[in-house]
Amino acid sequence: QQGLPLLVVAMVANKRTAPTARTATPLSATLWSFFKEKESDMIRGNETNKAQKPAILAISAILLLLVWYLATVTDEPPPPVSGPASLIQESFPKRTTSKLRHAVVTKRRQLQKALEGLTHGQMPSRLKELRSKKEVVGERLMEIRAGKETVEEVLHGSKTNSLEDKHDFLPPMTVEEVQTYLTEWIHTLHETLMEAKHETYHGIWQSYHDLTVKTLYPWDREYLQRMPERRTDGSVFLSLATYRDENCFNTITNAFGKAKNPKQLFVGLVQQNCHKECKSGVLEGGKIEDVEPDQDCYKAFCEATPDLCGNVRNLEIDEPESLGPYAARYFASKLWHGESWFMQIDAHMTFATNWDATSVEMLQKAPSHKPVLSHYPPSHMINLDKQANSAASRLCGPVFATSDLENQIVRLEGAGKYDREQKIPRFAPFTAAGYFVAHANFLREVPFDPFLPWIFMGEEIIMSTRLWTAGYDIFSPSQAVVGHIYVRRHKPKFWESVHRAFTFGVHNPLQAMILNRIKYQLGYPESSKDMLLPKSLLTAVEQYTMGTERPLEDYLKIVGLNMTTKEISYTAWCETGKPPPGFEQYNKLYE
Repeated sequence: QQGLPLLVVAMVANKRTAPTARTATPLSATLWSFFKEKESDMIRGNETNKAQKPAILAISAILLLLVWYLATVTDEPPPPVSGPASLIQESFPKRTTSKLRHAVVTKRRQLQKALEGLTHGQMPSRLKELRSKKEVVGERLMEIRAGKETVEEVLHGSKTNSLEDKHDFLPPMTVEEVQTYLTEWIHTLHETLMEAKHETYHGIWQSYHDLTVKTLYPWDREYLQRMPERRTDGSVFLSLATYRDENCFNTITNAFGKAKNPKQLFVGLVQQNCHKECKSGVLEGGKIEDVEPDQDCYKAFCEATPDLCGNVRNLEIDEPESLGPYAARYFASKLWHGESWFMQIDAHMTFATNWDATSVEMLQKAPSHKPVLSHYPPSHMINLDKQANSAASRLCGPVFATSDLENQIVRLEGAGKYDREQKIPRFAPFTAAGYFVAHANFLREVPFDPFLPWIFMGEEIIMSTRLWTAGYDIFSPSQAVVGHIYVRRHKPKFWESVHRAFTFGVHNPLQAMILNRIKYQLGYPESSKDMLLPKSLLTAVEQYTMGTERPLEDYLKIVGLNMTTKEISYTAWCETGKPPPGFEQYNKLYE
């Protein structure tokens, strides 16, 4: 009664054959010996009474019949079976046994092929590889969600991944490879999120998190290891994310038209457009109307300027798949392919003549070996060429947001013109998303975070702090070279797409929750690790957090931010144009 069931399991584990000298394992051999001993004991009557013997022998015969059947339905002929099983085997015609074996083997092969098709389908090889990684992470996904283990511990056996040498034998990812993977991933994410359509914001986040930690995050770490080398040819990469923006075509056209070196300009374009059943933004009286599909500005640019079409790398995202401006900038950053300089702007901009060369010249004049140039550009109504000798604005004033949807995140306000002229870019405390210029190597040191979907605020303060703590010094441009269309009333907004994709009103609490990932890194006490829920908001945060060159506490003191009391101290150095505390050695440059 003990040995027979175990014997069946052992035989199935050993290719459904009785253990032989060739196939036996210690477990199966032991169980087989155990059964034979028990069988002999039962026949001798050592362990049971005579009244039980008929029933036990009947059960033994049935189980032995099952053992024989399992032994015969293999791809290879089974070894000879002796004992009672041989008598049973002889009672079956050989032709019937052969047909039965062939039918079972055929069905098994068909099932295996179907399972492989279900698992891999028509997926690209890259997604097939990630599917296997998904299985590794998936076994311990609950531990990652609860914050008990980091994703790095699961994937690499350590809490950190230094990005050293793991993929040195592989060439850099091509632009086409990046585009293909991201396109497939975005579609997969959309299908996943549609299964969570009626979930709360917690469920929506969890669906995003689980897919990202299984697929996009491992891919991102590999991408960072396989990034191409930065060229020194003076080329410029322009990151441009657009959401249903009718100004996109003009922005790209004027960027090339006003550039000093248009052939050295490469655009990473992320288009988030509506293609069917499109709606307007919220109009007067709260109305929303049906509108025509959005213009494909990549296609329009290529038709108008075919000789420069190859300089634009396009990633198309359907409107319902939009994840907000920061996520779009994350995708755009992956379209960089070795250009010397990185610039980021919005999709509704104007340009000064030679804006590309002027931006690089200003960056190179800044008194730092790791400078970043940024500010809030002036209105698009300004004639930028006529203002070439006027000082540009500087971004000095932070505030703690007071609306519930922004979760007290630091917002940047108070941009103003404080100087008559600027020959050398002056130090500034913050970077702005609408105009940002840097040495392209920052993409390796301060990569965009894939775990920040659906946020509209917060990207500027987290990028400012991460850059500064990584050793980058922030400067305002000495000359404004781009203008910005600030008023876009009644135009579609991405959170309206979020409401249509899920349920109305879900974006605000969703963004407020995800902003806790940023607040944790900035040291908000209410977003400390012990206080924060869900713990999955901190997945892989160590890979996309503050740098190690300078402490965050020094930065917060310099810019006057107190995360505990939510108070802002006036520091004066930004408004007066002086270097911040600790950088007094540069005072003479600005006298």
